[in-house]
Order: sequence, then C-alpha cells, then structure tokens
Amino acid sequence: MIPAEILQKVRLIEIKTRHIVNNIFGGEYHSAFKGKGMEFAEVREYVPGDDIRDIDWNVTARSGKPYIKRYNEERELTVMLMIDVSASGYFGTGNNLKSDLAVEISSILSFSAIKNNDKVGLILFSDKIEKFISPQKGKIHVMRIIRELIYYKAEDRKTNIQEAIEFVQKVQKRKSVIFLLSDFIDNTFQKPLCHLNKKHDLVSIHLEDPYEKLLPELGLIKIHDIESQYSYWIDTTFSGEMERINLNEKNERKKFFKRNKIDLISIDISKGYIEPLIDFFTRRTQ
Repeated sequence: MIPAEILQKVRLIEIKTRHIVNNIFGGEYHSAFKGKGMEFAEVREYVPGDDIRDIDWNVTARSGKPYIKRYNEERELTVMLMIDVSASGYFGTGNNLKSDLAVEISSILSFSAIKNNDKVGLILFSDKIEKFISPQKGKIHVMRIIRELIYYKAEDRKTNIQEAIEFVQKVQKRKSVIFLLSDFIDNTFQKPLCHLNKKHDLVSIHLEDPYEKLLPELGLIKIHDIESQYSYWIDTTFSGEMERINLNEKNERKKFFKRNKIDLISIDISKGYIEPLIDFFTRRTQ
C-alpha cells in the first residue's frame, strides 16, 4: 500500500504541473509536435482561395467542376519518457535535486500529452532497465506515472544510457516522441543516441547543477562518488584548470547534439526549467 505522504506529494505535483500546462505549455506542445501525418477527410467543390495543388482531378473530370481534397491531421502521438534514475540524480546545491526537477518536467510533458489525446509511456533506467510502463492514454495512467517517478527507488546506482536506448528500440517499433531526461554523466550514449534520433523524434533534456564540478580552492579534499561508491582525494588548488576542462566538455557535448541534429534542452537546476522549455517549444514551432 502506498503511504499517504506519497499520495499527497503526487497530488501536489499534479496541481502544480497541470496549472503550468494549462497556462503555459498546452498550445506550445500541440504546435511543436505534429501528428503522424494527414488522413483524407472529404472532397468538396473548389472555391476561390483554395490551393490548386489540392484539386482532385478525377472528380473534377467526372463532374465538370473543380473539386479539392481535404485532409485532417492525425493528431495522436506516442510519447515515451526515458528517465535516468541513477544515484547522481540525487545531487543539488539549491532548493531542488536533479531528480526533483525530472519528476516535475516529466509531469508537465505527460499532462501536455494527454491534453492532446496522446499516449504516454515510461522507462526508468540506471545501468539497467528499472521500470517500464507501456504507453496509454488518460489521467489515471498519468497519475500512475507520476507516482512511480516519486515512489520508485532504483536498485542500481550507475548509469548506462546505451542500455536504455537499446530497450526502447525493442519495445517501441513505430515512430514516437521520446524525451530523454538525464545528467548525461556517462560515456556510452553518443552513437546509440544518433541511431535513436534517426528512427524517433528525440528530445534530450540535460539536467545539470553548476556546482557539481565547480570546486572551491580548499586544498586537498576527499570526494565521494555516489554512483561508484569510491572515495578519492582531489587537489582543488587546480580548480581553475578543472573548470576549463568541464567547460570544454560542456561545449563539446553541445557541438555533438548540434552536429547530429538532436534536440537538446539544457536545464540549470538552480535557475528552473520553465524558461528553457518555453524557449525550446518556441524554436521547435518556428
């Protein structure tokens, strides 16, 4: 039985994120993600201003009057949320952990999807597949997803994005919109990510804390890696050089996503996620 405090937290997340969806993201999501294609709706008589490219020449020839074909967008999409639940997600120097923001962002995307009658599925992963919920529609289903995001405790600590990508390609054969939320502290993802992007509509959401790799100059200090469970000593008198290395890694990561035409939303957890999401939806629509 799920504890009452978890149910209360699920309800609070629902209230907060549904408010954001209804007031900010509902229309942007619809505009940014198109349906599967166009389905035939009707044939009607041509009126001035119609696109002549839509003329149905067979009907026009039979009737002696110009007629055009009309189409409706096939709106329904399948949205897959791939969430990194490895131990590094439990880091945060401000009011939120990376994992907290992953829950809120996933909730916003889920409510935006069902508002547009789309299906939503969930994959939680560490260095293995922790949890899989197949795509379905409806508020009850989304509430289950939010509950799992809050309540689920990962069995493993490490990260293997390649493992998650291989899994989603097996379970999701048809083209889908895939949101991958991770801090990308992993070196297995580049080639698999490119393959995934060719088959699906992939959006990578990078959650980062500015202080995760920015150390003050305190001399020799002991660092504990929460994923590997190893502790080691670092000489922080070279923190300036470390900062340059980390900045170079960040720039190279951005170049990789841009070069391979993979959508990337970079979110600094100390600054919030609303502005980066709005910026992405706006650019995507344009």
